[in-house]
Amino acid sequence: MAQKSTPQTREAVIPEGTDLPEGDGLPEGDDLPEGDDFSVRRFSAKSMVSANVPFSGATGDDVLRLARKHLGEPYVLGARAPMGNAGWAGPWDCAEFVSWCVYQASKLLFGTEPRSDPLLADAYTGYWFEQAQATAGSLIAWRDAAAIPGAAVLRRPMNGQNGHIVFSDGQGGTVEAHSKLRGVIADGLSDRRWDCGILVPGIRYARNDVPVALSAAPVNTLRLTTPLTQGERVKAVQQRLATLQLLVGQIDGIYGPQTAHAVRSFQARAGLVADGEVGRTTRAALGIGATS
Repeated sequence: MAQKSTPQTREAVIPEGTDLPEGDGLPEGDDLPEGDDFSVRRFSAKSMVSANVPFSGATGDDVLRLARKHLGEPYVLGARAPMGNAGWAGPWDCAEFVSWCVYQASKLLFGTEPRSDPLLADAYTGYWFEQAQATAGSLIAWRDAAAIPGAAVLRRPMNGQNGHIVFSDGQGGTVEAHSKLRGVIADGLSDRRWDCGILVPGIRYARNDVPVALSAAPVNTLRLTTPLTQGERVKAVQQRLATLQLLVGQIDGIYGPQTAHAVRSFQARAGLVADGEVGRTTRAALGIGATS
């Protein structure tokens, strides 16, 4: 996979006349990466095509409709999807699935490097964030994307961990290449950690006018943080990983890179999203109680 480039710092711009809520435009509880130099504003217009990019003729509903046709197909972490092959039916990884659906619906390459040649294009969640950050109007709050069919919702790859990207169905649900165990599925945004939503320039999106009820990821999700998280919950995870002969290093109650790597190894073995985070699903797979 190509090396990540250094992202530019831009602010997502909302079309003039958009009715914005009071305050900073972000709902309370949006889980944005700490210390990162970027801004996200609320998207609340009824429809939009990103500024300075010609309309491709595709809508968010078109992209979502295409994605749904691939439910049940296989997932392989790191799989490459040929962007120009309209008959591709997997295997997928999450970013390749989203970029392929966008390209097939609109003939626009996004979230890939390079962005000029579908034959060579390699999709990656980091490219999705960088390119959205550099495009006015593309980066939005994930809770807003929840009400926009076909919008992308992203968890960034950070601290050496894998990211994840899905399509919003506009009603709080998702269509996504999820994991080896589940393949391409319809799921939900609630109780999961997300960083932002993304609108692809050149695609027209419409926002549903029915409020979407969402719950954020539980606060006890374990992941790499600065400073590192430590405590008895971490030790319980490490003890279980050691029993499975996956932990490299001491059982010290500190959630560092070695523990995160062991979690990713377990998740890959179990067919889960291999993101190195211990939330509800991974805890259950490890056989650890919700409060552990």
